[in-house]
Amino acid sequence: MKWFSLLLISACVAGGCKPGSSSPANTAEVAADVAQPELPTRAQPKLQTLKLWLGAQEMTAELALTGPQIRTGMMFRTNIADNAGMLFVFSSPRQVSFWMKNCPLPLSAAYIDPNGAILEVRELDSFSTNSVTANTDRVQYVLETGRGWFERNNVIPGMVVRTERGALRQTFFSPKN
Repeated sequence: MKWFSLLLISACVAGGCKPGSSSPANTAEVAADVAQPELPTRAQPKLQTLKLWLGAQEMTAELALTGPQIRTGMMFRTNIADNAGMLFVFSSPRQVSFWMKNCPLPLSAAYIDPNGAILEVRELDSFSTNSVTANTDRVQYVLETGRGWFERNNVIPGMVVRTERGALRQTFFSPKN
């Protein structure tokens, strides 16, 4: 079962949001989608966005919330704005593993815990099919951005990511009114 979970998360390259959806991908949905043998063959359209703050730094992030959006991620995209990224949201904490198949951009990824604290920042190499696995099973969010963005902006592990709606947990997991 552990190898299947690793395979499942390894299939996550970067991602987005099903039109009209704002709920995080659940494990069953991602598993069902990943079981399909076909990998994406083109870039996905721009996903819904949300403003994030990492310390004093502001960023606009596309939201990867569904299995297909997570699986497609940044595949085939050829550019990313300076203060832009893609936030992957998982339904529960886990040990994630990301790869860069069909992704021509070198990226940096922050692995983030359920409370929004950055646990680690990892570098992702263009077109690499080698998985970059988190050092912990407490990752619920992953934020990908252009290579070196975290370092250039003095964003380090321990810092908390907030959204224009509040904490990450509040933004994605608060009961709807």
